[in-house]
Amino acid sequence: MSSENPGTLPAGVQARVIRKITFRLIPFLAVSMLFNYLDRSNIAFAKLTMSEDLGLSETAYGLASGLFFIGYVFFEVPSNLALVRFGARRWIARIMVTWGLIAVAMAFVHSEGTLYLARILLGIAEAGFFPGIMLYLTWWFPRAVRVRLIGIFMIAVPVSAALGAPMSGAIIQYMDGFLGLEGWRVMFLIEGAPTVVLGIAAWFYLTDRPLQAKWLSPDERQWLHTTIAAEHKATAEGGHTSVRQSLRDARVWVLGLVYFGLGYGLFALSFFLPTIVAGFAESFQTKFSIIEAGLIVAIPFALGAIALVIWSRHSNRTGVRIWHVALPMLLAAITIPVALYMESPGRAMTVISLTAIGLFAAFPAFWYLPSTFLTGAAAASGIAIVNTMGAVSGFAAPYVTGWLLDLTGTSKAGLWVVGVVMSASAMVLLVFGRRFPTLMTDGAQSADAASTAQTVT
Repeated sequence: MSSENPGTLPAGVQARVIRKITFRLIPFLAVSMLFNYLDRSNIAFAKLTMSEDLGLSETAYGLASGLFFIGYVFFEVPSNLALVRFGARRWIARIMVTWGLIAVAMAFVHSEGTLYLARILLGIAEAGFFPGIMLYLTWWFPRAVRVRLIGIFMIAVPVSAALGAPMSGAIIQYMDGFLGLEGWRVMFLIEGAPTVVLGIAAWFYLTDRPLQAKWLSPDERQWLHTTIAAEHKATAEGGHTSVRQSLRDARVWVLGLVYFGLGYGLFALSFFLPTIVAGFAESFQTKFSIIEAGLIVAIPFALGAIALVIWSRHSNRTGVRIWHVALPMLLAAITIPVALYMESPGRAMTVISLTAIGLFAAFPAFWYLPSTFLTGAAAASGIAIVNTMGAVSGFAAPYVTGWLLDLTGTSKAGLWVVGVVMSASAMVLLVFGRRFPTLMTDGAQSADAASTAQTVT
């Protein structure tokens, strides 16, 4: 790099820097996200035996699942602002250690009330992790490559479900009685402990900002800092930088409504799919063990992971964002209500797999959208607001689905509600998205950024 032009590097070198950052940050963050999703959703498998041990109704289980999001909602925005103030390394480590300890403590709940309390505390502890990571990625990756890398990071969610379902089932089935504990308690112990270790590692492993990255050369650090700063400056000129501005921007609230629908589908599927599979015994006169149910549940999520990667790459090539969110959402909305009308377990799981494909394919392009008009403190608060509105669906979806299951004796009514909510959210995005051109496609990219994106992808 020449002293006359301190902010440039040849395109090939830029691509090498992006690869270096990707291999340094994305695997660690993805593994952390894997346990994040696992520790909040493994209650779905615990339910298969925990409900009888604790005397839970379907409504009580749905409430316990949803109460996680009560504390999560109230602490989401403050947590993301704290990340900006204290630094990503310290704050992400704090989040992970505290949620890991509470996830382990879930093994010792002894009543409906203590389960409710543990789920609320888990939500408070986890608040800010996901939106914090979304913000953190904007500090490290230029816009031209961000959607694809968000897709790589977010593959951790369906992979977590695909691996976690059979693992949780195996622990419950084969480790029942270990240390004198029921299988579901052992599952909480085993699946919560790694998060504490990862949180401690995050303190030493993560780097707050590019200029602090000693694992990059001085030229590489300067190029990355200059590139990211220029993009943030351009966003600030046409977008928002303050918390107050983000609160007043209609785009933030539109995206929040869309994420409510997307989250509603994800959480309903995640928290009740094991129950739906267990219900095949009555509907189709079949019987699955807990480990067999885990393997069956894993199939839709594995296919969702593949779709997420393929769809995010397509979005990155075309630069079209809203349709890459709305179309898969509509696919999920249409398929999920009709799944339980199929005439065999195989057909039902095929339709549910299409639902999972639609759900997960929508996430990468969706989470790219806030960074097109938010930066600085506005990005911290705006991203947190959007995620908070999605978290509200995390309370509503399990509770409403469980209540309808108790009321009607079948999961069908709850899944129709999921389809309606997701359809409405997709239409909100399509209708209001046309009012905001910055959401429809990427703006102009610099030649260097475009070249780097092509080289990396």
